[in-house]
Amino acid sequence: MILTPYLIVKGAPAALDFYTRAFGAKEELRLTNPTGTIGHAHMTIGDSAFMLADEHPEFGALSPVTLGGSPITLHLTVADPDAAAQRAVDAGATLLRPVQDQFHGNRSGMVADPFGHKWALSAEIEKIDGEEMQRRYAELMAGEEA
Repeated sequence: MILTPYLIVKGAPAALDFYTRAFGAKEELRLTNPTGTIGHAHMTIGDSAFMLADEHPEFGALSPVTLGGSPITLHLTVADPDAAAQRAVDAGATLLRPVQDQFHGNRSGMVADPFGHKWALSAEIEKIDGEEMQRRYAELMAGEEA
């Protein structure tokens, strides 16, 4: 089985360009409607694929901009999250969470692309087991309650 995210955006041609500049995505396929909108596109980032299309309200395909946000975050593992976040911001993303070392052993941050999708950019900096991660999480949550 393979899970492939399918993003709906307002302005798919601009999104294809953004994902190329921000994340080094490669466009594999683009199906353009007579109106110039994108009916379907396929992109890859490294070994991972995702698809996208312009909004098509008649089919219930609405973007996060139209819906007022998205509860989904795409997690992109990168070699250098600091550089990846800066590249995304330089391409037009908004920094939501600065890149920093996390309790779970990753260095990560989060950006929002101009089309309303959130991207966590992350790299493992420390290998930890589930028990240690739970201990750190409980410690973090106890500190936030104080």
